[in-house]
Amino acid sequence: MDLLLILTYAALCIAVFKIFKIPLNKWTVPTAVLGGVVLVGTLILLMNYNHPFTQLGGQIYSTTPIVSSVRGKVIEVNVVPNQQLNKGDILFRIDPVPFKAEVVRAQAALADAEQDVLQLESAYKASQSDTIKATADRDKSEREYARYQKGFKRGAFTAQQVDTRLQTFKANQAIVEAAQAKEESARLAFESEIYGENTTVAQLKAQLIKAEFNLKETVVVAPTDGYVTQLALRPGMMAVPLPLAPLMTFVHSEENFYIGAFRQNSLQRLQPGFEAEFLFRALPGKVFKGKVVEVLPTIPEGQISASGKLRTSQSFNTMGRAMVKLVIEDDLANYVLPTGSNVEVAVYSDSFVHVSIMRKVLIRMKSWQNYLYLDH
Repeated sequence: MDLLLILTYAALCIAVFKIFKIPLNKWTVPTAVLGGVVLVGTLILLMNYNHPFTQLGGQIYSTTPIVSSVRGKVIEVNVVPNQQLNKGDILFRIDPVPFKAEVVRAQAALADAEQDVLQLESAYKASQSDTIKATADRDKSEREYARYQKGFKRGAFTAQQVDTRLQTFKANQAIVEAAQAKEESARLAFESEIYGENTTVAQLKAQLIKAEFNLKETVVVAPTDGYVTQLALRPGMMAVPLPLAPLMTFVHSEENFYIGAFRQNSLQRLQPGFEAEFLFRALPGKVFKGKVVEVLPTIPEGQISASGKLRTSQSFNTMGRAMVKLVIEDDLANYVLPTGSNVEVAVYSDSFVHVSIMRKVLIRMKSWQNYLYLDH
């Protein structure tokens, strides 16, 4: 652009010198040259500050590493790479036989525990009956002991007879206490609950839910709309629930955003809503319109993490760039443009609007230049 401005200014100067017949001497020529330097330099500086441009940009997108929740052998791969999927579409299946067996085992254990609860209820009622009978026997022996003790005072019974009735009463009292302890133990076993359910039954229900969940997880589905790319999974491979060993990468189909890394000098001319233009190296000769969505509130080079290493002054000598989130408003459906393509971006602020024509001419020239490249 600067060359274009210089040539335009030179042509204008030649025309002025010719039309007005201005002599070429040591005063007029340097004056014209100096005037050109000041004029062209001022225009370029105004353009760079008020209508910033960056060559460092590209599309961003989110991916999810697909990791199996259970361990097993892959028996079927249903997904076709690079084809659009809907949320819930099957990606692959894991051999379900061990997990079905676990569900059956958990169901059997739960049914057995529910029967045990009925037995606990019967045992509790039986222990209540035992307590009632033991209490009745103790009360009878207590009355018998009282009658013999009263008769002993009148001389009707011997001391040996009274002692025998006393020992019988004490034995029956011990039987009552044992029956009461047994009844309390049976009651606790029968009435032990969590969330209104017997603890053993609740525990086995939880195991059954987990077993059913694991069985369901043998069918791995798409988490959202999107597609799988660079697929290498094949039947017979082992799926393991380790985050470090994903089986495939799922690319989400979301609204496409672009990030441009701009110099910090122009931060005051980067505001949400400002018009932007985009050019792709993959699409020579074309420029697309869009706008600024937001300026990200952090610059990555300034981040700090908890560690035993202190930052040095050299870490601030990074000249980090501000990240700006943008969106393209033109339709790109008719172009072959892979997700994540590089882009160059110009933003037009509301200051010195007339100078923006220079930036628009410049990026169109750059777009045409993308036709010219050499592969060595």
